[in-house]
Amino acid sequence: MDDSFLDLTLLRGARRDLPLALPWPAPDNPGGFTEFSTATQWRAFVSSLGLPPGIPEIVAAKFRRAQMLYFLAWLYTDLIKAGELTALATLELALNDRYGEKVKKRGAYRSFAKLLAYMIEDGLTDDKIPMVRRSGGSAIGFVNGNVKPSLADLRNKQAHGDPFDGLPVGGLLELVRDLVAYAYRDFIKNEHLRIPAMG
Repeated sequence: MDDSFLDLTLLRGARRDLPLALPWPAPDNPGGFTEFSTATQWRAFVSSLGLPPGIPEIVAAKFRRAQMLYFLAWLYTDLIKAGELTALATLELALNDRYGEKVKKRGAYRSFAKLLAYMIEDGLTDDKIPMVRRSGGSAIGFVNGNVKPSLADLRNKQAHGDPFDGLPVGGLLELVRDLVAYAYRDFIKNEHLRIPAMG
């Protein structure tokens, strides 16, 4: 994965009095917290959350935008909230692409909640989500809406200017990465079979 867009020179001269501390699932601890003392550590972490090859560029580019907002949060932590909204918009784009024809429209658009719920019909389980396998716990309730706020609730609140958006949602970018990768799993598996573009 090319992560050169996460250019450390953008953070040059930025000094933090305290480490960047975030709620984030840790191995065997879904309620974990993690800290980053240097911009280099933070960059490596954000870079590690990139999408695998094989995913359509329109989706991958939008996800890189979410990564960039997280990356720039080293300068101003509230940018993570913008990164979360961009990540959720990326997930909605991916699910519309993969499942849109299978999910009934409501009016002029397909409900994000229904697109998410269709992932369960498509075989998604906690065991197929790498973040959950690593940290334990469960993410399915956030996908199908049984746990509140669900991913659809989070997107709606942020998109409509909820003034009480609070702290970053632990692990959101990683969960979105895993869900997008699941939706495109057949594309990723067959990436090595693709014929490179000419020219």
